[in-house]
Amino acid sequence: MAKKLSSSRLPKRKGEYTYRGKTVGELQAISNDEFVEMLPARERRTLKRGYTDGRKSVVQQLKDGKDNLRTHYRDIIIFPEMVGKNVEVYNGKSFVAFVIQPEMIGHRFGEFSPTRPKVSHGSAGVGATRSSKFVPLK
Repeated sequence: MAKKLSSSRLPKRKGEYTYRGKTVGELQAISNDEFVEMLPARERRTLKRGYTDGRKSVVQQLKDGKDNLRTHYRDIIIFPEMVGKNVEVYNGKSFVAFVIQPEMIGHRFGEFSPTRPKVSHGSAGVGATRSSKFVPLK
């Protein structure tokens, strides 16, 4: 006799993203309170204390389906309902655009909009500082 698996116990497809053992579809089906309980402590505390009116407005616009949203709020936590939306977050100089992927659930907007540029140093040699001046040239 074959064992019947319940829908919550179905094996996940290869390559399908899960957050704390739940697929994106299952996360979207549960209530926000249940999802908040699955988050790490810092995010739980932030959501328990509540967002300001401006942050609530941004979250509500994303949940209602607004796409291509621009915001300065870098500390908004990504919910499962936001997956697939285009967001532009200000990094102090310009707006950095990204599409919310399932792997971003539980993270904050600011993590995907770096505020400092990547530094790539030049090579040592002619014109460098006194200590690295004598590196052999090719």
